[in-house]
Amino acid sequence: MKAVVDSAASRGFAIAGREIAQHSPPYLIAELSGNHNGKLDRALALMAAAKAAGADAVKLQTYTADTITLDHDGPDFRIDGGPWAGRRLYDLYNEAHTPWEWHEALFARGRALGITVFSTPFDLTAIRLLEDLGAPAYKIASFEVIDLPLIEAAARTGKPLIISTGMADLGEIGEAVAAARMAGAGGVVLLHCVSAYPAPPEEANLATIADLAARFDVVAGLSDHTLGTAVAMAAVALGARVIEKHVTLARADGGPDSAFSLEPSELAQLVEGCRASYAALGRVSYEREPSERANLMFRRSLYAVRDISAGEAITEDNVRSIRPGHGLAPKYLPALLGRKARAGIARGTALSWSLVD
Repeated sequence: MKAVVDSAASRGFAIAGREIAQHSPPYLIAELSGNHNGKLDRALALMAAAKAAGADAVKLQTYTADTITLDHDGPDFRIDGGPWAGRRLYDLYNEAHTPWEWHEALFARGRALGITVFSTPFDLTAIRLLEDLGAPAYKIASFEVIDLPLIEAAARTGKPLIISTGMADLGEIGEAVAAARMAGAGGVVLLHCVSAYPAPPEEANLATIADLAARFDVVAGLSDHTLGTAVAMAAVALGARVIEKHVTLARADGGPDSAFSLEPSELAQLVEGCRASYAALGRVSYEREPSERANLMFRRSLYAVRDISAGEAITEDNVRSIRPGHGLAPKYLPALLGRKARAGIARGTALSWSLVD
């Protein structure tokens, strides 16, 4: 299935002036989620840490417990398994949400730090708040990818949409992309995602990233919930141009998402590794690289390994393939054998055609 195609999709677009495209370096998003642990100062410190680590953007989540669920004790509203087993949805979201009154301060800190700030809205009131704050893009969470009215409302702002695909099948992804484009989104990114916390690396299926880009004519990336940085770095080599990863000041401090989040030093490693992975892709090339040229001398070549008298025949006893590489290439040894030395050839002399008849 192929969604409605935007002919400009493969050329990319920009978020706050930063190009997002398949030919551009990876755009690295630090997800704060609920790791502020209910403290504004901690959220601001996380933003500073993300900037120091080299992330391109900080992403918030904009909801309240009342906008995302009901204050209800029924079994439908309790979590059965995973890191939040036994908790009521309302209590979890009440703990994890980023208070709306913080948003202005968080956006202001982003401007002061020089790091882009945007958010995941979970309802129309969140979109209105974020529009008032000048959010340059919107993220649609995996769990909301089937909420087409929400996607359309975010797209009608004309801002780019970054859509996570966790748990969605091809049909649902196609509907989400079509809804975003038809409602006027200023660009679409699809993030391959496994919505498990943490996600097992063996279920990452990173080969899906290139297929998403080709199938839906979008910039593709990864929303990564695996532990560590290896999977995200590998994703860049396989075509991911947007990487999203949860961050925390310290996992030992706890918090709703801390167990599968990166600490600041790890985020810095992720940034460096992803950018190195992208730089290493380069182009198809069989040319000798500049950094290799000085090492040509360490190739093997043909040398006199004992003194050879004028008129003496070249043999495997007096000429061998050794290092360094200043003489004739080893492939010419059969053609040299039996030829006569034009003049004496001292041991340690690099062989050339001018030395033999």
